[in-house]
Amino acid sequence: MAYIEVNPGESFDSALRRFKRKVQQEAIIKDIKRHNVYIKPGERKRLKIAAAKKRMRKRIKREYTGF
Repeated sequence: MAYIEVNPGESFDSALRRFKRKVQQEAIIKDIKRHNVYIKPGERKRLKIAAAKKRMRKRIKREYTGF
């Protein structure tokens, strides 16, 4: 749960900016989106394998190009 305390004399805009940054750092929105839709176990497994392949391709490309 993201929580901030507004400092005395702090503007609403800066407090809102700090709150949005804290929500993004705690990955609250990403977690809500992940729980929003049910994914079947087989589909979840396929997505996990696809993500692993993508990471591997990226790692190999990085080693090959030197970046």
